[in-house]
Amino acid sequence: MIIVGELINASRKAISQAIKDNDIDYIRKVAKEQQKAGADYIDVNAGIFVGKESDYLKWLVQGIQSELDVPCCIDSPDPKAIEAALAVHKGSSMINSISLEKERYEAILPIIAGTDLKVVALCMDSDGMPETADERLRIADKLVNGLLQHNILIDNIYIDPLVQPIGTNDTFGFEFLDSIQAITTRFKGIHTMCGLSNISFGLPARKFINQTFAIMAICKGLDGLIVNPLDKAMMAGLITAETLAGRDEFCMNYLQAYRNSKIDLSTP
Repeated sequence: MIIVGELINASRKAISQAIKDNDIDYIRKVAKEQQKAGADYIDVNAGIFVGKESDYLKWLVQGIQSELDVPCCIDSPDPKAIEAALAVHKGSSMINSISLEKERYEAILPIIAGTDLKVVALCMDSDGMPETADERLRIADKLVNGLLQHNILIDNIYIDPLVQPIGTNDTFGFEFLDSIQAITTRFKGIHTMCGLSNISFGLPARKFINQTFAIMAICKGLDGLIVNPLDKAMMAGLITAETLAGRDEFCMNYLQAYRNSKIDLSTP
């Protein structure tokens, strides 16, 4: 399971204030906590700062990597902001994201073509967000083939089928889950990734819904999540779900997590 820590996002009040205040110590603290909790990548997003996004993304990447040996997930639809962040990033990063929306696809593709970058590819085209597994699979087919034709390694492609709120349509849960299974079945070696909190939008006890949905998605083949790694119950659920899904030989990851108190039934 690839974990992308989602907390350094300027849409969060504390992060936007830290960026405005040039408080890199706070940014590093949040990044360090996420890495310690199990994040493989640290998402960096400065999208609310129109006109300054490129500068702030560079500042975030440099500030985090000056003290932490951790790759970043550069989270922006703006090719100029992505290029600015890549120019200062150490090692291979993850780009979040490309889609089949014509303008976005044509802008991002030249940046990632022929590179070793990992790429989150959204199942969205110029017609908008798909609602069914079949629609997602159709878009995923075009995305995968297009990326492969531009020399992106299949192991570096992370398809995001896009989660939609179950409160608005009671089919959105199983249609997403079926799309995970269909994509991983058709495209051997491909990865799937999502930010799943949208599933619970507008409903009470959102954390519980998100945790349950994550476990269900792992059992369908999901192997990447953009998530809050400081949510101990969520992380314990992910580790356990991977074990139960047969992705943990001799339960070694589960046992190690238990020894390190990451599987703690007393944690709410």
